[in-house]
Amino acid sequence: MKLEESQLMKGILEGCVLAIIAVRETYGYEIISVLADYGFTDIQDGTLYPVLTRLEKKELIICRIGKSPYGPKRKYFNISEEGKKYLEQFKKTYLDITLRANSIILGDGGKYEKK
Repeated sequence: MKLEESQLMKGILEGCVLAIIAVRETYGYEIISVLADYGFTDIQDGTLYPVLTRLEKKELIICRIGKSPYGPKRKYFNISEEGKKYLEQFKKTYLDITLRANSIILGDGGKYEKK
């Protein structure tokens, strides 16, 4: 049985995208390129743009239409003040969950022992 990576990715992709936007104003293709640089090579427009739409609806990012040096106008994204707060909370929650999950999945001899 093959593990569906998309189910695992779905939960953290918003946080990754928000963290990328937090660095500086950016646009969709650049976000996809950054994700690819970190090994997320299967993220396409059809995956990214719904995430951006959700982040914008939650008012975590701000979108503006601007000129592109390469042709048609494009959407540029910035993180909002609310987005900065959300990202900080996301980082704490993500770290807490992954530490606990790693203890179980990778096994650290924790509290659970076979009887």
